[in-house]
Amino acid sequence: MPAHSLSPRALYEEVAERLRQRIFERELEPGSWIDELKIAEAYGISRTPLREALKVLAAEGLVTMKVRRGAYVTEVSERDLSDVYHLLSLLEADAAGVVASTATSEQLEELKTLHSELEAAAKPSKPDRELFFEINERFHMRLLEIANNRWRNQMVTDLRKVMKLNRHNSLLKSGRLEESLNEHRAVMKALTERDTALSMQRMQEHFKNGLEAAN
Repeated sequence: MPAHSLSPRALYEEVAERLRQRIFERELEPGSWIDELKIAEAYGISRTPLREALKVLAAEGLVTMKVRRGAYVTEVSERDLSDVYHLLSLLEADAAGVVASTATSEQLEELKTLHSELEAAAKPSKPDRELFFEINERFHMRLLEIANNRWRNQMVTDLRKVMKLNRHNSLLKSGRLEESLNEHRAVMKALTERDTALSMQRMQEHFKNGLEAAN
């Protein structure tokens, strides 16, 4: 793809985003070697912006740089996944507690609307797994925005990128969609009742069950 088709933002950022999506969509498999020459030719760019893009992805944990061997798509071990879910559980449970105690009625309505979209995507007659997980992520990120701590948001954003490397495993587990929806209902109920402790507990349970499904 010629370079002139890329947007005006920094070239390496655009390349990083394209590679990020290819990794999330499994076009670039975990553990696979990234052929820099082939990608640079396909995008019509030099190796310099590509290497800058790979540095960005390495900082996010999506790519692993190996000395004298180049860049590889990161393989997430069970330990990695457990560590990521543990941290997300702590950070997002804390955010849920903040939202329960400080969110405005309008902000809670926003979360209720997203939850309704989640319910629709999980309709038993025709569940849409991809849409469900897309809305699920929007719900979690909106909750974090409402909790309003940019440092926590940045940490969660990076951790969720690593989590996405494994998400399709949990996506296909039988009954996981319905379980996840039930957990969201419990979180939403606690938030609506402005129960800080229960909101935190329900969010931690959500991540605990998510990890079990992912393994």
